[in-house]
Amino acid sequence: MATPRLTILPENPDFLDLPWDKPLATWEVDNIVELPRGVHRHVVRFVAYGAAVYAIKELPLAFARNEFAALRELQRREASVVEVAGIVERSWVDPTEEWSAAVITRYLDFAFSYRELISGTGFGRRRDQLLDGFAGLLVELHLLGCYWGDCSLSNVLYRYDAAALDITMVDAETTELHERLSNGQRRADLEVMILNVAGGMADIAAQQGIELDDADVHLGEDIDRRYSLLWTELTREVLLGPEEGYRIADHVSRVNDLGFQVGEVDLIPVDGGKQLRLKVEVGGRFYHRDRLAQLTGIRASKGQARQILSDLRYHEAKGADSAVNKSVLAMMWRVNVFEPLLRRIRNIIGPEGDVLQKYCDFLHHRYMMATKQGSDVPNEIAFEDWLAHDMAGPKLK
Repeated sequence: MATPRLTILPENPDFLDLPWDKPLATWEVDNIVELPRGVHRHVVRFVAYGAAVYAIKELPLAFARNEFAALRELQRREASVVEVAGIVERSWVDPTEEWSAAVITRYLDFAFSYRELISGTGFGRRRDQLLDGFAGLLVELHLLGCYWGDCSLSNVLYRYDAAALDITMVDAETTELHERLSNGQRRADLEVMILNVAGGMADIAAQQGIELDDADVHLGEDIDRRYSLLWTELTREVLLGPEEGYRIADHVSRVNDLGFQVGEVDLIPVDGGKQLRLKVEVGGRFYHRDRLAQLTGIRASKGQARQILSDLRYHEAKGADSAVNKSVLAMMWRVNVFEPLLRRIRNIIGPEGDVLQKYCDFLHHRYMMATKQGSDVPNEIAFEDWLAHDMAGPKLK
């Protein structure tokens, strides 16, 4: 039997039990699982190892090596990409053949493809969430020096993330990594995205018997407009007067509010030193996630972290008059509020459900109740009302 070369990263199975001497499409193994997927030009199958599921994609050797290296580097740069687990190289196969190599990635829990998200001629308020999520992902990758080259609806995975959609890059075979991208490279990447998204929406319309004129083929152009607004906000330079140092913190806070990390802050003298040009180095989109973990030890996705942090601030405000410092208040909130509610939710939805997403759904329900009656609603009252009315499934917020 021909023996492949496996390069497997730590904390993953060794995958030696899989029949690598055969093309992926012919495999008949017990741990193959069927999961929703987008449209791919390559063979993709899923294998389960305990609670973890891995995606295996076959592709020519050069593309596989590029994807493996790109995903590892993007993970190092803390980009929103899938976690790569390994690469398999079949030296006895022509390297231009589809099955000459395979890349293994860990499948995202609770993820789904765009075909599950989009139905009919539109998809309601989720459309705006898709625009924000896609624009945010592209801005993030471009800020990190990544030219994607094949951005499409199929090349990402989607997850409900509090009141947003979390969108994660899956396919990286065509990526190029640079120190920074030129405006021309960014524009070229966006043009590819617009074309690919229009094609994806046209395919869905054809499958559903919808006339092309009624298909949402301008979705990519709307993503492009949302991208431009976000890029401008994050990369604009600010001029500071002699007594305007306070605006540095304001600008950094604004970038953080958009979910992005701030690296270096440059202050460049202009106008003979009478003014300073403020320019921040913007990084990945994990500000709220990392801030929540720093304060409480809780690991959540980006949108969930933002909403859970708001709940923490809400309870901190209630205890603002006490002598207890904020770090202790955060721990008290976690022990007395957050974890008891998580246990109650987990007992209802079971261990396989997305308990943090359900917690965020509850927070949204509590907020809507408070807005309606014009005053705060105790957790117990809001929780019982949520169970009675809004517990079923993710909400269109």
